[in-house]
Amino acid sequence: MSHSSVTREAPQLLSQRQRREVRGVWGWGCLPGPRGGPALFGLVTFGQSGDCCTDSGTMNIFDRKINFDALLKFSHITPSTQQHLKKVYASFALCMFVAAAGAYVHMVTHFIQAGLLSALGSLILMIWLMATPHSHETEQKRLGLLAGFAFLTGVGLGPALEFCIAVNPSILPTAFMGTAMIFTCFTLSALYARRRSYLFLGGILMSALSLLLLSSLGNVFFGSIWLFQANLYVGLVVMCGFVLFDTQLIIEKAEHGDQDYIWHCIDLFLDFITLFRKLMMILAMNEKDKKKEKK
Repeated sequence: MSHSSVTREAPQLLSQRQRREVRGVWGWGCLPGPRGGPALFGLVTFGQSGDCCTDSGTMNIFDRKINFDALLKFSHITPSTQQHLKKVYASFALCMFVAAAGAYVHMVTHFIQAGLLSALGSLILMIWLMATPHSHETEQKRLGLLAGFAFLTGVGLGPALEFCIAVNPSILPTAFMGTAMIFTCFTLSALYARRRSYLFLGGILMSALSLLLLSSLGNVFFGSIWLFQANLYVGLVVMCGFVLFDTQLIIEKAEHGDQDYIWHCIDLFLDFITLFRKLMMILAMNEKDKKKEKK
C-alpha cells in the first residue's frame, strides 16, 4: 500500500465502526475528528495491531514500543575495540576514585599539599608511564603509575576546590554533575557518530589550545579579568571538542592494533579534569559576581 493510498483511505480505515489491521505501513494521513468534527492531519502509524487508534478515532502514540537494546549496539565498532573501550573506561573510573582520594588528602588531612612538588611529581609519573612500553609484563607497573598520576592530579585540584568551597559549597556537586553530563553526552555523540567523522577537529583544537595557552601567559602581565573569563569559556568549548576528538581517536587507534588502554585512559581523564576545573571556576566567579551585586 503506498503513502497516497494511505492518505486517501485513512478515514475509512480509522472509522469508529470499521477498522482493519494494516501491518508495517506508515505515512501521512487524515484522521476523522471526534463526533464528525474537522479532520486531523498528521503522521499515521500502523503497527501490528489494529488498535492503534482510540474509540474517538485519534492516535494513541503510547502503544508504540521503543527498542532500548538498539541504543546499546555499536555495529560500526568491532567487538575487539568494544572490549578495549571497556578497559579504557574501567581505568578511567579508577582514576576518578583515586583523584578524589588525592583531593581529600589535600583538603582534610593536609598530609600532601598541592604545589610545585606535586605538579612535578605528576609530570614525572606521566613521562615515566609514557616511556614504559605496553605489555602484559608491565601492565601492573603501568597501572600503579596511572594511579599515582591520578592521585597527584587530585591533590593539584585542592586549591581550586578550597576556593569554590569558600565561595559556595554547592558549587562542587553542581560542577561535578555538569561535567559528568557534558562528558557523557559528547562521549556518546562520538561513539554513535560515523567513524572518523570528528577527527578533522584535531588541528582546530590544537590551534585553539595554543592560543589559549598564549593568552594565559600574556594575562600574567596584563592582569585582565575579561581575558581570564574569556579563557575559561573558550577553554570549556575547546575541551568539549577534545572529548569528541579523543574518543574517536582512541577507537581508530584500537582498530589499527593499538591496545594501550592505560595511555588512552590518560587522554580522557585529562579531558574530564580540565572540564571540571573550568566549569568549577566559571560557577565560582558567577557566584562571586552575584554576591557583589547584592552588596
